[in-house]
Amino acid sequence: MDRSNQTSPLVGFILLGLSAHPRLEETFFVLILLMYLVVLLGNGVLILVTILDSHLHTPMYFFLGNLSFLDICYTTSSVPLILDSFLTPRKTIPFPACALQMFLSFAMGATECVLLGMMAFDRYVAICNPLRYPVVMSKAAYVPMAAGSWAAGSTTAMVQTSLAMQLPFCGDNVINHFTCEILAVLKLACADISINVISMAVANVIFLGVPVLFISFSYAFIITTILRMPSAEGRKKAFSTCSAHFTVVVIFYGTILFMYGKPKSKDPRGAGKQDLADKLTSLFYGVVTPMLNPIIYSLRNKDVQAAVRNLTRRKLFSK
Repeated sequence: MDRSNQTSPLVGFILLGLSAHPRLEETFFVLILLMYLVVLLGNGVLILVTILDSHLHTPMYFFLGNLSFLDICYTTSSVPLILDSFLTPRKTIPFPACALQMFLSFAMGATECVLLGMMAFDRYVAICNPLRYPVVMSKAAYVPMAAGSWAAGSTTAMVQTSLAMQLPFCGDNVINHFTCEILAVLKLACADISINVISMAVANVIFLGVPVLFISFSYAFIITTILRMPSAEGRKKAFSTCSAHFTVVVIFYGTILFMYGKPKSKDPRGAGKQDLADKLTSLFYGVVTPMLNPIIYSLRNKDVQAAVRNLTRRKLFSK
């Protein structure tokens, strides 16, 4: 019998979770919970200092505050589901909740791609055209740039989520993942998904390919300019202002390209290992990277360190 003739209204999906090994679940639960708390604390502190410290009211720290808020939103859209999957095996998620979670995760990921590109442009102007920096990166410019990043990410997420949720799902409603990851959901559709594949490919070009090229060209000019500086101290200072952003870019895009760009195994015997690798990569991308971002930006950034110390002193003296 044709499977498409058995289509029935879908109430929800079943999430298999991260691991089928009970002995590992307690360890995963504790590790992920601790990392989530670090994400909330680290990014929350960065948001506070960029708002409260007037010395950090610059385009670079405005973008950094947006990045921190984005990381909190992204992890919050998925981590509670991951933690709950350890407590409730075969977690059932309603159809609307699955669509919302898919939208939020896709929107945050796409927004971060564009936002990192905007941050690269900011560093390019600061180092390659420092005299024009106050004019080019005025408040009238960097606020719409950040807002445009959010708008672009939300728009593509709405399109991708709408296309995915309009597909018929018949029979199997078990998602072999710990969240409603769009690629895992598309595997359950019992209809032609060529439109989804094409739209995803277009989105990948726009939100992965274009920002990567833009960032690459920006850093090519930045590195060339830095190497031409006569002063060793000047070169060191210029490198330090870019090193945090460049490190975040490498980790973020390296993980996401590995997740969506690696070849899929056609050997059924390797499907289980591949699914586990996909889950662990998604976990790294969705939890570890947002945890590392505030650490990376704080370790070698004296302005942020000074702002955190000042904020701590205010809290202590207020008591």
